[in-house]
Amino acid sequence: MLRRSSALTAAVLSVALWIAGLSIGSANDNLASKATDEETLAWVRSNSNSILLSAWVFAVGCLAFMWFLGIVRGRLAEREGGAGTLSAIMFGAGVAAAAFAMATTGDVPSAISKDDITPATAGALHHLGDLFFVVAELALVAVMVSFAVLVLRTAILPRWWAYVSLLVGVVLVIGPIGWAALIFGTPIWALVTGFMLDRKVGAPATAPVAA
Repeated sequence: MLRRSSALTAAVLSVALWIAGLSIGSANDNLASKATDEETLAWVRSNSNSILLSAWVFAVGCLAFMWFLGIVRGRLAEREGGAGTLSAIMFGAGVAAAAFAMATTGDVPSAISKDDITPATAGALHHLGDLFFVVAELALVAVMVSFAVLVLRTAILPRWWAYVSLLVGVVLVIGPIGWAALIFGTPIWALVTGFMLDRKVGAPATAPVAA
């Protein structure tokens, strides 16, 4: 029962840590969007402790999200049957997205080496996080699409949730608004999915549908 009931716990933990990490970082996020490399390095040196703490808490939230994905994969694989191709794709893409999300905190190396790093390097690392953010978005597309297809095939969750997940995946592909699906859509998706999976505990199982 504990194993079956842990999906929502993992989702809540990951989202709570994400919010905490971002809140810590935003407390001193007063760097101008077009700051020079020298200004960026000065900002990093003044806020190195909060940068490191924020990144660490956020990264632990990403680890909790991997735990959540592992639970979801287990539940979906039971219903999918066969080689479990789609559930494996969902899990692998989700782990990749979480790993890339950890790397969005590009100021961490600068904060660690704040006394030795050059302004040019600090400026480059600061903007490097944008690249990993985009890659995390794209990895989540595979998560949402494979999850939606599995839900439609197996009926493990309501069909409407599959369509909502598919919509999140479509928004993730759209560059100008994809960030919103990652920042807002993904945490909501995790919480609702965890809640509904936990409610399925004890429900009669349906026959698995091979991929």
